[in-house]
Amino acid sequence: MKTIFLDLAMGAAGDMLTAALYELLDENGRASFIKTVNSLGLTGVSVNIRGTSKCGICGTAVDVLVDGVSEDDTVNHEHDHHHEHHEHHHVHSSMADIDRIIDGLLVSDTVRINAKKIYRIIAEAESAVHGVPVTDIHFHEVGAIDAVVDVTSVCILFEMLAPEKICASPVCVGYGTVECAHGILPVPAPATANILKGIPMYSGDTKGEMCTPTGAALIRYFAEEFGPMPVIVTQKIGYGMGKRDYGTASALRAMLGEINDR
Repeated sequence: MKTIFLDLAMGAAGDMLTAALYELLDENGRASFIKTVNSLGLTGVSVNIRGTSKCGICGTAVDVLVDGVSEDDTVNHEHDHHHEHHEHHHVHSSMADIDRIIDGLLVSDTVRINAKKIYRIIAEAESAVHGVPVTDIHFHEVGAIDAVVDVTSVCILFEMLAPEKICASPVCVGYGTVECAHGILPVPAPATANILKGIPMYSGDTKGEMCTPTGAALIRYFAEEFGPMPVIVTQKIGYGMGKRDYGTASALRAMLGEINDR
């Protein structure tokens, strides 16, 4: 059975998962993905994919550029993207706005449906945390576009790779605190913790926000089961590198192979 196992011992974020899955594609697949993701129909948005390394391990990093500027240059934490009230003087996008953006993307119906369902997971978690209806949740515009591209990219990649089964390790979420628009919050951030209810998670030894709300929502939506790596005959291994450095190999590892599920 064609299986993808996601090793989340270093956490999860949308760009990390995108990069790891991208590495599982062959050369033609990579070229096709880059063409697709840079032709979504989002004005001024492009995706840069580059090789990088952490702790001596080679992998891939993905940068979403909005008008030539990386989201990481404008917002310190992906967690900030998803909060109802934001201190910055930017336009905010409601869930209805996000649905309209996704409906306008040049992707398959399956990708469009999956992307909207994943965003709904994030919005519902924020709604529960803040005590407001989903319709009142707003996303910071620049961060929202960045996250829409991350979510859509992962949906496209899973459609291209077409695994019969997706499983994952327990999620390392980190520990400590994270600064966001609302102030200092505990790690895992409340929305992330809400999304991961029912999924095995642990703090690990690294201080910092290892798992973001977008990463948590993607894992929750696509992974069918959680536990140790199954007996798998691996064919390809991908490393998706995170943007932050904790002195450890900040990477999400994806393994593509065959398992005997009988």
